[in-house]
Amino acid sequence: MKIPTLVAHRGYMQCYPENSLIGLKAALRAGACMVEFDLQMMKDGDFVLLHDTNLKRTSGQDMDIFDLTSDQLRHFSVHEPQRFGNRFSPTPIPRLREVLPLLKSCPQAKALVEIKQESMVRWHFKTVIDRLLEALGPYKNQCSLISYSHEALAYAQQEPHLPIGWVLRHYNRDHQKKAEGLQPQLLICNARKIPDEQPLWPGHWQWMIYDIIDPRVALSWAEKGAELIETADIGGMLNHPQLAEKACNHGL
Repeated sequence: MKIPTLVAHRGYMQCYPENSLIGLKAALRAGACMVEFDLQMMKDGDFVLLHDTNLKRTSGQDMDIFDLTSDQLRHFSVHEPQRFGNRFSPTPIPRLREVLPLLKSCPQAKALVEIKQESMVRWHFKTVIDRLLEALGPYKNQCSLISYSHEALAYAQQEPHLPIGWVLRHYNRDHQKKAEGLQPQLLICNARKIPDEQPLWPGHWQWMIYDIIDPRVALSWAEKGAELIETADIGGMLNHPQLAEKACNHGL
């Protein structure tokens, strides 16, 4: 039986606030070999771990992040009050430069770093990618840059030693052709977008399927050729004896 490697989606988001330092540490303690998190770029050029451009969902405060600097954002708590109440208050918004040393302390760990489309629209994708390549440079052995933007990833290939992953909006022939031209190291797709009868496209890439919280479903995708499975419930999934074979002990 093929055993996939699990990727912790936005950290251990089933049990902790998403994209938080506490959630990322919890995912690594649970045995995640790989974590994924989202990035937005602020007007001062700093990168912070956020999925949305508005803080309403994660902090309860209706604030557009692009009006603030990364230092100003530190006054907000993204403890996700709708999901967790005040259990994790305060939860500061981590900056990328605070998270990358965590990877360095866990040499086995790897991160999938998703740069969000909204930042690339706001500040222009070349400016954002240039800054991000510079930030990730010292950590390129542990990081992959992922995005929905085919254009941004093609531009990022100027740094040949940083792996890239394309997140597919559609599973169709047009996207397959673009993937064959781009030749990313990873192809990433929501499980619901792939018709049951269609195989995964062959290529030199690895497949990652996301939004999986059932171990049996994860193992079935591995049999279809997916080497990576992204999950919100990294701890629960690694309780499965077969999936636990691919766990990592980081000594945390």
